[in-house]
Amino acid sequence: MALLAGFKDKNILVLGAGITGMSCARYLNAENLSFAINDSRTQPFTDGYNTQQFNKEFPSASLHVGQWNSELITNADIILISPGIDSSISEIAQHISSDCHVMGDVELFCLLNNERLNKPNIQPIKILAVTGSNGKSTVVSLLAYLAESLGVNAQLGGNIGQPVLDIFTKEITGEHTDIPEILILELSSFQLETLRSMQAIATSVLNVSDDHLDRHQNMENYQRIKQSIYTQGELAIINRDDEATNTVNKLQPVLSIGSDKPEENQFGVTWQQSKAILAFGEQNLIALEKLPLAGMHNALNYLAALALGYSANWSLSAMVNNLAGFTGLAHRCQRIMSDDGITWINDSKATNVGATIAAINGLAKTLTSHNGTKQKLILIAGGDGKGADFTPLIEPLSTHVEYVITLGKDGDNIAKLTEKSHKAISLIAAVAKAESLANKGDIILLSPACASLDMFKNFNDRGEQFVAAIAKVTEAK
Repeated sequence: MALLAGFKDKNILVLGAGITGMSCARYLNAENLSFAINDSRTQPFTDGYNTQQFNKEFPSASLHVGQWNSELITNADIILISPGIDSSISEIAQHISSDCHVMGDVELFCLLNNERLNKPNIQPIKILAVTGSNGKSTVVSLLAYLAESLGVNAQLGGNIGQPVLDIFTKEITGEHTDIPEILILELSSFQLETLRSMQAIATSVLNVSDDHLDRHQNMENYQRIKQSIYTQGELAIINRDDEATNTVNKLQPVLSIGSDKPEENQFGVTWQQSKAILAFGEQNLIALEKLPLAGMHNALNYLAALALGYSANWSLSAMVNNLAGFTGLAHRCQRIMSDDGITWINDSKATNVGATIAAINGLAKTLTSHNGTKQKLILIAGGDGKGADFTPLIEPLSTHVEYVITLGKDGDNIAKLTEKSHKAISLIAAVAKAESLANKGDIILLSPACASLDMFKNFNDRGEQFVAAIAKVTEAK
């Protein structure tokens, strides 16, 4: 390949020895390319992997850990940087030469994939790419589920699933010859920073809200990075509900989703007897209440997956017929079964304000009357806010939420936003308080708007403890 010919006799540096960095190392090693790998951590490896194993696996590589190595960075012709590493920090940025080519693993994959056009009897892997502040893991996982249901050979990659370069590594080594027909990419803003060469069938920005500003500095930069995905695809899929996703070139074909009634050949929502129905133009597809994921924000996630699959010429009716089989990702607006007549929703993955606003607004749009009384929405929130601005929560709390139960490091900061708050000292206490305020038919939502590490191992642990607390509190009655 012409690209790899340019890698020969170059100083190649891999920054980061985590999952992404090690996948880069495996690919370079399979291509018999020499490289160095540098990580600022003293012990960057996981699962018991150690330096001795690295040296044995990669005899043509050199490993440097404990700090960023200025000499290696200065002398590098090519840098493969992991998405979790900010190349703008002074320890790195000041040493990168002007002619050094800095890229991420997804960019390298796309460059290699594009060159497959010039190889006889080999086709590039088609790509569907998704980004957004919230919901992208749900959308790509649903899309992968639909692909499997329809018999499409697809694979998840990017910010989820197998590192993308492993596809070509396994092809080179003969470990795996079943190359996927379609790669479904979940892309973070960190990955998009170094991505320029993707040629996707379709790309989508699901939504844009305040996140990662500690790295991107302001919303203008963050939005620009997110929106850069559009120029790297044939079709742009935008969200009519979020103007920040609608910035594509007017000459580019656009397919849209939204919570309103759709125009012809667009995706949206219609209403029948207070029930939300997913629709494509005038065609009603399926009632939202028949699907496992709750809330209008998840209706948009369903529509995004359908739009992406539709762009790849998958059967719309076949996709709709398989939607109900996808139970969702753990701790992302999951319905929790209980015998108390209350709808419990586990949204522990909502670790930022935007995710919680999406959950509140999404569920509020589906609230209905139960035995003549309108459902109430009760929120459990709080944790480590990481310095976030909670004031955007004021409007959804005042408009849609009956009570707020707060806990954790920044629980008091959320409580200050509304007079309808109650403080809890633990998650089980929060569950018990919420349950005491609820009637049959009401919704109790755990959507913390905060990270979990002040009280839990991670958001998974928080979600699991929430489910356990529900069982304990409801069994005690």
